[in-house]
Parts: sequence; C-alpha cells; structure tokens
Amino acid sequence: MSLIRYTPRPFVPWQDLDRWVDSFFTPVRRETAGRPWAPAVDVLEDEKAIVIKADLPEVDEKDIKLELNDGTLTLKGERKFETEHKEEDYHFIERSHGAFSRSFRLPDTVNADEIKAAYKKGVLEVTLPKREPEEKKVRTISVS
Repeated sequence: MSLIRYTPRPFVPWQDLDRWVDSFFTPVRRETAGRPWAPAVDVLEDEKAIVIKADLPEVDEKDIKLELNDGTLTLKGERKFETEHKEEDYHFIERSHGAFSRSFRLPDTVNADEIKAAYKKGVLEVTLPKREPEEKKVRTISVS
C-alpha cells in the first residue's frame, strides 16, 4: 500500500470573494445553470409496507404521474416556471423547474395490486404494502 502525502489547500480569501461577487452580478438564467431537477425522496420500511415520500412543492397534482412497469416504480412530473413575473424582476433564480423522473426497483414482496398514493401539502406519499414472500421451489435436475 502506498501512502499519499496530505497537502491542504491554502486559504486564499480573495478567490472565494471574487467568485461570490461574480455570481451575484451575473445575469439571471431560467434554467439554473443547466442542472436537472429531481425531487428529494425518503424511503421508509416497516414490517407491513414500504413508504416513499417525495417533496414536490408547487407541482400540480395533474402534473404527477406514477407508473409501475416490470417491478420498477417510476415517478414523473413537471414543475412549471411562474410566468406572471418578468425575468428582469428577479435577483436570483435558484429553484429548479422543469420535468423530472425518479425510478425505484421494488422487491418481490411488494403487493402491486394494493399500491396507494396521496398528495398533500406538496408531499407525495406512495404506500407499497408487503405480502408474504412466495416460497421458492427447488427442483433437482438429473444429469445424464
């Protein structure tokens, strides 16, 4: 095993200050520097169910779509940009807008027929109830 010498980065306060001043006076951009938006998600599990909670502030319920395909749950939607204000009125636009998609591979113990979703106060809560796992059959194959 080789050792690597640790060399701390020297503290240069004017570089950080220059970067901050430059970022403050740059023109406002709608796409927030091209980064895609994905909602923050919590996944909880107990003995009865798996619960997925997604933060979707300012997303209309009609713009949320949940799909279950071949054991994968996909959450899709879109947060639209407010058009009632002109861009010149903004000093900063840090909140991302646009389409998003998150996918979750579900275990075999999820009962797909009983999945429920509720949207309240900007939080989507998807409840995935569990079922008893099926016993796997072991089959012996003869070798000839």
